[in-house]
Amino acid sequence: MSKAALLFYHLLALGRLLWAQEDVTAASITPQDCSLDCIRQGGPGCEYCRITSADVKRALGFKTIDAFGSCIPWPCFELLGEEDPKICQHYVHAPNDVKVEFEQELNPKSDTIVVSWKPSYYGIAFLRGFQVSLQALGGSSFACQLFLFHRNLSLPASHAEKVYKSDPFPGLSLGSQYAVTVMALPVPEEWKRFYRSKNFSTRSCAEKNGLEQCKKDWYPKHIKVEQKGTTINVTFNLAPPNLGIRSYFSRCYANGMKKYMDITPNSSTNKTYHSYQLKDLQEGTNYTCEIAANEVDAVRKTFNVQVLHIKKGETSPPSITPSLALLLPVCLAVVTILAVCLAALTRRRPQLHMKRLNLKPDIITQDEERGTQGEVVALPGHRLTPPRLLMCYSSNDGPSHIKAVMQLGAFIQQHMATQVCLDLWDSLSVAREGSMAWYCRQIRESNFILVICSRGLSIKPKPSEPEEDTENEEADRWLDFGLNSFTADAAVQLVGEEVGCTTARGQDLSKYMSVSFEHCEETDIPTELRLVSHYVLTRDLPLLFSHLHNVALHRPGGYMKINNISEEGFTKLPAGAALQQAIYEAGMEMRSKRRHPVEGGK
Repeated sequence: MSKAALLFYHLLALGRLLWAQEDVTAASITPQDCSLDCIRQGGPGCEYCRITSADVKRALGFKTIDAFGSCIPWPCFELLGEEDPKICQHYVHAPNDVKVEFEQELNPKSDTIVVSWKPSYYGIAFLRGFQVSLQALGGSSFACQLFLFHRNLSLPASHAEKVYKSDPFPGLSLGSQYAVTVMALPVPEEWKRFYRSKNFSTRSCAEKNGLEQCKKDWYPKHIKVEQKGTTINVTFNLAPPNLGIRSYFSRCYANGMKKYMDITPNSSTNKTYHSYQLKDLQEGTNYTCEIAANEVDAVRKTFNVQVLHIKKGETSPPSITPSLALLLPVCLAVVTILAVCLAALTRRRPQLHMKRLNLKPDIITQDEERGTQGEVVALPGHRLTPPRLLMCYSSNDGPSHIKAVMQLGAFIQQHMATQVCLDLWDSLSVAREGSMAWYCRQIRESNFILVICSRGLSIKPKPSEPEEDTENEEADRWLDFGLNSFTADAAVQLVGEEVGCTTARGQDLSKYMSVSFEHCEETDIPTELRLVSHYVLTRDLPLLFSHLHNVALHRPGGYMKINNISEEGFTKLPAGAALQQAIYEAGMEMRSKRRHPVEGGK
């Protein structure tokens, strides 16, 4: 009995310990309203306090920018360091498990979030608070919140399982991307692991309010197709009256042909469904059709239309006997084979001649058909000169990567109506002004800045010592290459600092872009460039063109298609083929370096 009782006692104690641990894990701590005097004196009622802009104004004597709320660069030193400077000298590790939760909001056009996280085990005894910032990706929206502990609070390691929460961030645009950053305080002067960032997207209008309440996201759900003779009848459900959609459009494609049709239903006759006719369609052809509301960026509903053959009569002419009826298909097949052979022989001679001249017939075909296919897209008329683009890159990935960068610059300048600035093309000005002065001027004067992300951005090169034999041309060439790598990498760091300053000021980040080739990895993108628009080349050439010229890729009833920059068409140009070959060679060299790394890390 004693052993059984002892075992029962241990199980009960273990159960209480597990319940207590679950209570600590499940508990979440929300901000409190406290005064700065309570925080500085270490009062019992101010363990986790929100700091407002009014508190900062009273403490520092000046008002912070409204967009930044209560956040200041060094909150621990400024608000707690006067009484005890040592309280802000220890660093703490970045928080863990950063999560974004959506809150209920009555406004159907915006979202509200609350950020939660757990503090790290490392340095938790010296933790003084948190700073939470929210940045709209590609925009100027910025918000920040500050939370502090009182000066006498020292958290044990068990509190690393507790969940801390921020105040709500209201008024976020639906269907937008944001980045939230949770920073542990105090902030050390030289430490890279004191914050944790997380990208997220707000809910779409349809996800929050339902499809029937969203003008942009609405699309016809029910479509019925019927064929009557050579005419196709299409019936679809209309949008709810509260959305105010008055017109629609339909678009069908087949064998390089397209048919566009505007649709304006009469709401007085039927407010639920509408039917329209597709005429002059080819028999025995399968069409892919789209229908959508005639609104900007409206969601398109895709459906298929199969036009069947029409039987005109099954009786055979009386003059054709059964034997002739059997013989006629055979004769037609023989005649068809002879015609195909004759056509092949007639086309063979010009193709052989073109092959001897090293010409590509598909390029000639594209040039002949360019005037009839596609649509004309007008660029914005407010810009009298082409946009100025500065390209920054790393020279640590070898000559093949530099060649790919040069070919990319040549392609953008020749076929994307953009003036490209590249230090490799302006060596005289770089030598006259100095490399950093040249880059600073180009960053200031350019409309856009493009950083080519690669593995070399994370490599810190060391200047190679000059060889004793100055007559060795290979050594001189490698020395020049190493010096150029310092220039390019310093420029990339400078761009990263510009992005950080622009983000801190809450300004638009559309000036800055980053690209990577298809053989690169996501880890090649520097942390400071994660907030700017990123494109993968050559797949995203149309998106890059849209960014440079502010041209929409889609509009009601049409879409932008430029053969020179499409994924299939750019290789038909000499500059596009050279770019593709250079990217392929750079990828081969990069993969070879990863399989056989150079000893010593050089």
